[in-house]
Amino acid sequence: MDRTPPQIFSRRLVDAKFARSRSRQAAPGAASYLAELLADDVIERLGFMRLEPSRALLVGDMTDRLALWLEEMRAVVDTHGIDHFNAEVPGPPARYDLMVHLLGLGMVNDLPGALIHAHAMLGKGGLMIATFPGAGSLPALRQIALAADGEQPAARIHPLVDSRAGAALLQRAGFSRQVVDSYPVRVRFATFDRMVADLRDHGLTGSLTSPAPMLTRDWLDRARQAFDTLREDDGKVTETFEILVMTGWKS
Repeated sequence: MDRTPPQIFSRRLVDAKFARSRSRQAAPGAASYLAELLADDVIERLGFMRLEPSRALLVGDMTDRLALWLEEMRAVVDTHGIDHFNAEVPGPPARYDLMVHLLGLGMVNDLPGALIHAHAMLGKGGLMIATFPGAGSLPALRQIALAADGEQPAARIHPLVDSRAGAALLQRAGFSRQVVDSYPVRVRFATFDRMVADLRDHGLTGSLTSPAPMLTRDWLDRARQAFDTLREDDGKVTETFEILVMTGWKS
C-alpha cells in the first residue's frame, strides 16, 4: 500500500517563490505587513506565556522582528528562510525548546509528517507555533479568479487548513496540549495589480504541482474587470486573510 502523501505542492516552486519574495522585500515599497503582523502576534503570545527559551528554531521570519526579540531574550536562535528549510524531513532530535514557523507550513505536502518531525525536534516541555493563512482566506481573489476563468475554472488557489483539522493534526503528531485559533486580517486594495504584487511580496502566490493555465493578457483584463465589480463606496476592494495559529506543547 502506497503511503506517499499526495504531491499537491511543488517544492521547487515553493522554494522559488519564497526566494523571489526575499529579493522583493529588499525593494522600496515592498509589502511586509503580513510578515510583520504574524511575527508581532507570536511575540505577544510568547510574552503572555512568559516563555524564556534557551534555543529556538525560527523559520520564515522575513522581517527579523521575531529573531531580534528572541535574541534579546538571550535565546540562541537558528533561523531559516522557508526556501532553505524542508519541514518534511527529520531534524536533530530534542534540540529546541521553541519552534516557530511563519507563513510556510501551510504549503507542505506531508503536514502530518512535518508536525511529527517538529515534535521530535523539541525537548521536553518544548513549544511549537505555526501560523499561516488558513481556511477562509482570499475570498475576493477566489471570486475574481472564477470570473476570469469563465467556463473553464482552474485550480489557482491552494487548499487551506481549518481549525478543526489543525487541532487533529497536532494531536496526531503527539503534542500533549493543542490550541488552534484564527483571526482575520482585512486589507483594502485600490487595484487588482496591487493585490497580486502584495501576494508576491509575501511569497503567497501559487505553487501547485499541477499548475493552472498561464495568465494571459485577456485573463488579466477579465480579472481587473471582476475586481472593479467588487469595489466599495470608496473605490477599494477588501480582501481577507484568515490567519491560522497552531500551538502545541511537548510533554
